[in-house]
Amino acid sequence: MKQSEFNLTAISPIDGRYRNHVEELSDYSSEFGLIKSRTEIEIHYLIALSKLEVIRKLTNNEQRLLQKLIDNFDLEDATQNKDIAQEYWKSTRKPAQATKHDVKAVEYYLKQKLSNTSLSDVLEFIHFGLTSEDINNLSIRLMLKGAIENVILKNLQGLNKEILNQSKKYKKLPMIARTHGQPAIPTTLGKEFLVFYERLNKEIKILQTSKLSGKLNGAVGNYNALHFAYPKI
Repeated sequence: MKQSEFNLTAISPIDGRYRNHVEELSDYSSEFGLIKSRTEIEIHYLIALSKLEVIRKLTNNEQRLLQKLIDNFDLEDATQNKDIAQEYWKSTRKPAQATKHDVKAVEYYLKQKLSNTSLSDVLEFIHFGLTSEDINNLSIRLMLKGAIENVILKNLQGLNKEILNQSKKYKKLPMIARTHGQPAIPTTLGKEFLVFYERLNKEIKILQTSKLSGKLNGAVGNYNALHFAYPKI
């Protein structure tokens, strides 16, 4: 498909006509970003199970291998996940199961990737005791965190720096302010720039200090399977 055709068929102009302005968000806001984040959560969960001694201790080489799966995750890996989800759907086409289970696909993907490694003995603990929403809610928060820290804040801070520069540049330039759409009293252009600088600065601080919460406690949040298998942990 030509770029012009893609623009015209995009769901939103944001990802069509204006794609070049928001492309750096695609790693965090796309389905690719979601699949990568799910993979990252599943891997860190497996490492956490090792630290809790639910599974054996992972060697440094094994942990590096797992981290490499995250660091090198690309479109080919995401496509493999999609293919696995499609195959899973075909193999379980019953009324209650006829779904392209994209979270289950991540589990199967990791099992395939690690089946011929020293981690083959712990593969059944990938996703152990969890429900899909454990992975999904944390993945979405990971995407938001990445987008805020690596894209949104950077751009907002750059914009606000320019607004501040303009407020200094025009701090002595008089203008008539308005109220109810009518000329009112004198102000300066620099002061009006500063108003927007302060407003945006407050929002930046909120983004910098906000904490994203999540859940990792099994179906309905009771740790049922986890507690049944390991009541002392």
